[in-house]
Amino acid sequence: MGWTAADIPDQYGRTFVVTGANSGLGLETTRELARKGATVIMACRSVERGEEAADDVRDDLSRVEGDLRVEQCDLASLDSVREFTTRLGDERLDVLVNNAGVMAIPRSETEDGFETQFGVDHLGHFALTGLLLDNLHLDDEADSRIVTVSSAVHESGDIDFDDLHHEESYDRWEAYGQAKLANVLFAYELERRLLTANLNAKSIAVHPGYAATQLQIRGPEQSGDRLRKLAMRLANTLVAQSAERGALPLLYAGTAPDAEGGAYYGPGGLANMRGTPERQASSDRSYDREMARRLWDVSRELTGVTYDLPRPAAERATP
Repeated sequence: MGWTAADIPDQYGRTFVVTGANSGLGLETTRELARKGATVIMACRSVERGEEAADDVRDDLSRVEGDLRVEQCDLASLDSVREFTTRLGDERLDVLVNNAGVMAIPRSETEDGFETQFGVDHLGHFALTGLLLDNLHLDDEADSRIVTVSSAVHESGDIDFDDLHHEESYDRWEAYGQAKLANVLFAYELERRLLTANLNAKSIAVHPGYAATQLQIRGPEQSGDRLRKLAMRLANTLVAQSAERGALPLLYAGTAPDAEGGAYYGPGGLANMRGTPERQASSDRSYDREMARRLWDVSRELTGVTYDLPRPAAERATP
């Protein structure tokens, strides 16, 4: 049968931050964590939609064992990310789930001038993770984890360091592939640095397969492409698995005792698009340590966020 939400251990006393928690994978991840007793800080761009989602979880569960809290965090704004982390102060966290994202949208820029897909999906989470490292108490015996959500589309991605923000030319899928490859490179590089520092924490990359969420619909809506929007709706109905199933790799990486740092988990069924979580291999580019280190340095420069972690020791590097 494989691993399901029923296999999630009790999460009483553990606190999670889930970005993009008001819909799709983030909402289903929040729902199952609350069912198992976790405190979930729902980091959402819209507080109003976040509160509606929290009410949905409370109404759905006959008894919400955990605590739900909605906080505003817009990953398209470094100021908003900093304000969110400032509000958390020194609150202890156990798991950060870097889930929020946009997919295949017309070209636009974040508040800080970054191409939106790269800015939200990667740079916003790079900044958020760095600013929350102290909250995760990486140097004690707690099972701290950073889960970063990528996509199978990362396999077609490359990092164009000469045109990171696609100012010279823009293809929505190329930009999305770059952002999702950046997610995996970041997760692996973070794991290498945690290992080099001998810290008791795990950085894990995941992908949800093809899960039916509003993510597929927003791009066609923004571009006014009715035919593509219809095609996406049909694919979501006929081909995709549910958001509940798509959230399983996130939940596995965040809670399963045997989830491994530096790993990449996704659905193990048909074409790795459906099914229960299993460890998988990501693209060849995702294991390029030179590319990962260069991306790390560029991300630090662009966001102004530094990590108090050493460069990886080659003999300790994973995967």
